[in-house]
Amino acid sequence: MAVNDGDCIFCKIVAGELPAERVDEDGHTIAFMDINPWTRGHALVIPREHSRNLYEVGEDDLGHVAVASKRLARRMRDRFGCHGVNLLNSCEPAAWQTVFHFHVHVIPRFRDDPLRLPGSPLKAEAAELAAVAAELRD
Repeated sequence: MAVNDGDCIFCKIVAGELPAERVDEDGHTIAFMDINPWTRGHALVIPREHSRNLYEVGEDDLGHVAVASKRLARRMRDRFGCHGVNLLNSCEPAAWQTVFHFHVHVIPRFRDDPLRLPGSPLKAEAAELAAVAAELRD
């Protein structure tokens, strides 16, 4: 885990080298507005220390990001009156990651917003679920 990656846009935001509309920060995390929001108020929470993604982020930083995400979600509920919140992390390009500094999207949701998840859930038989679960167990 690197403290700062000189080519990382989010590391440049942490260092104050690039502007961002910061909405929350503490000694471990920074939250700022997403420049391509899916809904009004969509923000990102990042650890100050650089980690490429969920596979690499340290457990302490992961915990700090989770706590900051909860704090921000409650603030969105209290100030925007949103009806719910999505937390989203994309890990690697196959999962739509485009900025390679671990981050969580905190997306306020409203009953009438147009945001929908792409695709449809898959149907799985009990035997298939059991086989996949067996692969994932220690």
